[in-house]
Amino acid sequence: MKAMVLEADDKPLVLKEVEKPVLQADEVLVQIKAAALNRRDYWITVGKYAGIKYPSIIGSDGAGIVAEVGSDANKVWLNKEVVINPCHNWGNHDEYQNRDFTILGLPENGTFAEYVKVKAEYLYPKPPHLSWEQAAALPLAGLTTFRALFTKAKAKKGDKVLITGVGGGTGVFSLQWAVAAGCKVFVTSGSGDKIQRAKDLGASAGVCYKAQDWAQELQHLTGGFDVIIDSALGNGFDKLLDISNPGGRIVFFGGTAGNIPALNGRKIFWKQLQILGTTMGSPDDFKAMIDFVNKHRITPIIDEVFPLAQAQKAIDKMENSSQFGKLVLTI
Repeated sequence: MKAMVLEADDKPLVLKEVEKPVLQADEVLVQIKAAALNRRDYWITVGKYAGIKYPSIIGSDGAGIVAEVGSDANKVWLNKEVVINPCHNWGNHDEYQNRDFTILGLPENGTFAEYVKVKAEYLYPKPPHLSWEQAAALPLAGLTTFRALFTKAKAKKGDKVLITGVGGGTGVFSLQWAVAAGCKVFVTSGSGDKIQRAKDLGASAGVCYKAQDWAQELQHLTGGFDVIIDSALGNGFDKLLDISNPGGRIVFFGGTAGNIPALNGRKIFWKQLQILGTTMGSPDDFKAMIDFVNKHRITPIIDEVFPLAQAQKAIDKMENSSQFGKLVLTI
């Protein structure tokens, strides 16, 4: 089969012919129709991710058709159109992942290939209203943000929600989930074009986080937020305390702008704020996300689609953070 192989952190992904995976008894072989990129894939390609091994086939997100079924796997999956849950070995606690938790695409070979093998328990029916590219865009970014917004922040209809740094896959999914749930959503971005595109998707307004008074402007617009979804941290994080309403929930799942700065704890306890960390999601979260997509007929936003052989070009675009929505590979 053909696959994009990462041979070293100083070399681009290369299209190679590799052996098709051999199934264990409880596994299935999925013929990948489309795969999507995540920021994780970028960090792996530049050697800044834990546990990297070479050579590797990366890629956590994928959708396709079940081509083979192991002897102990449920035969009902054969020839079915599926989306793959990339979060493996979550464990028995919905609150946190197990120590043996892994993500598809490292250490296991991932979806930037014509075929991938996974345990049958990680398969979910592809939402019928989605194309292959749209379905492949869902798993990791969709799951992380769905858990952040609903499992952690308990967002509900009527809540005022702030999505910081809208534009990438997680920011756009957060926006789509919150709008579908009936929240009043606001965004920040460094790009006026991305703010406008967010408004086209249902955001009430947005401000540029490059402005010195971005937090004051948001406070003036809204009076404060019940839920804030953040993936940046960095020096601006302390301002999120000021624009949170009493009882507000601030949920974060990334740190692209650096660490959390010193915070005024008095604001946190006096306003009864919750600061919550999260990452990926449990099997229950994944099922709830798929059900939510089907119920609201949500269509993931795709910025650009590349053929498998141009996966490195897609990685390079992700490095520049110029996309709005997901970058997807067709296979």
